[in-house]
Amino acid sequence: MQAMTFYDSVYPFYPHKMTPFIFNMNQLIVILVFLVFICTFLIILPGIRGKARVFWMFRIILSLFIGVVIVVVNFTSDWAIGYIRSNTTYKSFSDATVDAEIGLHVGLAGINVTLTGNPVHQLNETIDYNERFLWTGDYNEEYTEGLLKGLPNPILYLAEKFSQDSPCGLYFQYKYSGRYASATMWTAFCCWLISNVLLSMPVILYGGYMLVTTGTFMIFSLISFSTIWNVPSCVISLGSVALNTNYGGSFWLTLATGLLCILLGIVIIILDICIPEKLKIFFNASDVDDEDSNGSLTTCYVNISFIENQNARSLEKFKCVVSTNTTKAF
Repeated sequence: MQAMTFYDSVYPFYPHKMTPFIFNMNQLIVILVFLVFICTFLIILPGIRGKARVFWMFRIILSLFIGVVIVVVNFTSDWAIGYIRSNTTYKSFSDATVDAEIGLHVGLAGINVTLTGNPVHQLNETIDYNERFLWTGDYNEEYTEGLLKGLPNPILYLAEKFSQDSPCGLYFQYKYSGRYASATMWTAFCCWLISNVLLSMPVILYGGYMLVTTGTFMIFSLISFSTIWNVPSCVISLGSVALNTNYGGSFWLTLATGLLCILLGIVIIILDICIPEKLKIFFNASDVDDEDSNGSLTTCYVNISFIENQNARSLEKFKCVVSTNTTKAF
């Protein structure tokens, strides 16, 4: 950002705090941890023989996908999103306007407000802001810090709508909806861990029950977050355009993963009732290996002539021994 003076209606030299948006550090850490698990499994995969290799690869990758979704969506900022493009005032105590796209991204822990100029360079400045306000901490303090930094008017306007003193009442509804949704997602994560343990034991049926429970808690999390729409409509307008939010990528990803868990759990329960033996073979690699080893033992080649020669020689030796013992007896 170029150094500017007060006469340009810009407050210079304040510390510009850019916060991560879609991929913050918590998301990256979780994704890297699960990638390490996948890479470790791929390294040991060649050591698994027979059909068990395919079974284990399918199970592990699908299970890790479900786990990473459950954890990552707790830190994303796109459970609800909204965008508008408008000509709006840029700074306080100034009539200068900018053509920009304003974005509102709602997560379980807070909101992200983005402001991107169109074009990015306007008023001798780079207009590309991304500010995060968390209601897991002191929201009013973060809003006050934004005022002291001299953030652009559109960002402060949206942040003020979610403050505790706002007549819209968005703060408490979004805060508690996000808190209960996050708690339910962590409960689903615990159920996912238990299901993996049970599916690795001779109690596959209960592993299917826990998969259904995992998906059910994920659906409960979505229901908890959806209560934000029960708030009386509060008009958020910038210029002549109103900002409306809709469900974002994290919401739909959680819904799809939850339904997948329920579907897999139901399939496991049905298969355990109908064909329990084959289901045990699928979930128990040792059974598959035993079948492969048994099959390899039954396939063999026998040299009949060699066996007959060996039998004839053994019979001659037996006759010699008998005759010798008989002579000694006389």
